[in-house]
Amino acid sequence: MAGSERIEGVVNFRPPSTVNIHKADTETHKFHFQPPPVSFMQGIWYVTHSTLPMWKTNRNVTITYTPLENDMQVLDDLVEYQPLTSDKHKTVKGVDTPTADPAGGAYSWRGRGWLRIASSHWEVLGYGDQDGGWMVTYFNKTLFTPAGIDIYARRKGGLSEEMLGWIKDQLRAVKAEDPKFAGLADGVFAIHHNW
Repeated sequence: MAGSERIEGVVNFRPPSTVNIHKADTETHKFHFQPPPVSFMQGIWYVTHSTLPMWKTNRNVTITYTPLENDMQVLDDLVEYQPLTSDKHKTVKGVDTPTADPAGGAYSWRGRGWLRIASSHWEVLGYGDQDGGWMVTYFNKTLFTPAGIDIYARRKGGLSEEMLGWIKDQLRAVKAEDPKFAGLADGVFAIHHNW
């Protein structure tokens, strides 16, 4: 599939920092990445696809990033969702602090409330304005969750099949660079939403 030829506009995509890419790939710009500005990230996102097992039994997953007033680079992180079999709303609250990743777009997450003991590293793998806005994140294993990938859409209704196909092509390109990434790239599933 030649998905990258169908997507217009500036697109940023890279492997996670845990993947050792060949020097030639960075020199030939096989992967191009400029970190997203906070203004792009802030607001509500619909988590439409993931590898995180807990989302198989939940629906209507959203994440909202809000810059803190005293430090606009630090983000308040609010995840909201509902179980598949209930109308109850659940939340996970945390704070995202930028880390010194050379590529940028990487954060250290720390839970709030009873999750204060939990922490994680996550990073933006890709993003763009196409289809109303999209973002792909990679998160390291935590005390409660395995490492994984999330795909976000800005608009309600999710991404077009064309855009989703292009993102999966990019994940396959990363997989080709590091077979350990293969399990994640191949394990992406759709999250149920009541659009």
